[in-house]
Amino acid sequence: MPAVLEPGSLSGQRALVTGSSRGIGAKTVTYLAEAGARVVVNYRNKEARAAKLVAELVAAGSSAISIGADLTDSESRERLFAEIRSTLGGLDILILNASGGMESGMAADYAMLLNRDAQVAVLRSALDVLNPGARVVFVTSHQAHFIRTTPTMPEYEAVALSKRAGEDALRALLPELAAKEIEFVVVSGDVIDGTITAALLERARPGMLSARKSATGHLYTVSEFAAEVALAVVEPVPSDHTKLVGDVSNFTNNLI
Repeated sequence: MPAVLEPGSLSGQRALVTGSSRGIGAKTVTYLAEAGARVVVNYRNKEARAAKLVAELVAAGSSAISIGADLTDSESRERLFAEIRSTLGGLDILILNASGGMESGMAADYAMLLNRDAQVAVLRSALDVLNPGARVVFVTSHQAHFIRTTPTMPEYEAVALSKRAGEDALRALLPELAAKEIEFVVVSGDVIDGTITAALLERARPGMLSARKSATGHLYTVSEFAAEVALAVVEPVPSDHTKLVGDVSNFTNNLI
């Protein structure tokens, strides 16, 4: 079992996890709820999955709501935070988990639109509801975080470049966040076994997962990685800290 937050350790806290109807986001929001946080399950078009997750959390005694929002759309973002303001009164935790770019049928600039532009827009929109002392966590991958110095698979390159661009753009807001007493940390992980991204990369490059497992000795599962993301909410680290989860021996150090 991965290390998880202590029950009750987030009592009174209010949290939004973007892209949390499934995968890493769903497990992260579950860990936060189990620790006592009032959570918002965010989804773009997986309303049924989000509703099911909320029902499960509520049945277990947690406080949870779901709010649909297309994070790339300004009006949709406004509705998201207006509902959070009216329902919860504010936020203490924001986890920027939603990402994409490998989906079929999307525009050529979709990865940059979602992984950079929307991340910044979401954080800017959230500033009105984030309380002093709040923590923002940006979830990324080693393949994106280290893309400037370590090439990644061609099939993932556009996504990696866009996520690194998103990380850089968010870091550019650090002075503004500091002025509002809001902390910002990054959680970066290796390939996560069981995610949609890993499945798509395995389909494009058969044997990729087994080769990565052999090279690292262990690939984090969705549950294990989500636990690390959730822990990043409370770990005593300075703002602008980067938490590296999983093996980094194949990557050239590039944390700035």
